[in-house]
Amino acid sequence: MNKIIILILAIFLISCGHKKYPYPHVVINTAFGEIEVEIFTEKAPKTAAAFLEYVDSGYYKNSSFYRVLTNENVPAEYNRGLIQGGIYTTNNKQLQKIPGIIHEPTTQTGLLHTSGTISLAKTTPGTASTEFFICIGDQPQFNSNASAAVDGLGFAAFGRVVNGMDIVRKIQNNPSRGESFNHEIKISSIERL
Repeated sequence: MNKIIILILAIFLISCGHKKYPYPHVVINTAFGEIEVEIFTEKAPKTAAAFLEYVDSGYYKNSSFYRVLTNENVPAEYNRGLIQGGIYTTNNKQLQKIPGIIHEPTTQTGLLHTSGTISLAKTTPGTASTEFFICIGDQPQFNSNASAAVDGLGFAAFGRVVNGMDIVRKIQNNPSRGESFNHEIKISSIERL
């Protein structure tokens, strides 16, 4: 009887150590701490699949957050904006080889650019690849609508931060000039949980 109880207890403890999520989770490892992101593979299948492929390929090893948007003259805890990262400044040669992803607008996915949303950066539809941004505060101007960017299609949201918004804000509050950090914030890796 004791062996059965020990076996049941061991199975219980092992199962508690592995979290089960309805969607994949990744962790962005930075010098400031970890940012855990849930990836919505059903709502934005093409965008999510591409991002996870980049994660699995190791593209984000030794990448960085290099771009920041802030609202001037407001306390840090109320600031809105975004931080943008990827391989643009750390491995631009690799970035140039990666084909763009078919654009999945928010009108199609139902994912909006609320605080904590992760989305792909692009210049025109079909040009998004490894570069991503995390919204700080709600950013409806990035959704698909008549005023969204130049083309009205907005950006492709594909997930949200579930742990680590305090880290996102710490990164955002680093010294910057214009839209660039004075010193890029290193991303040591992005890995699946």
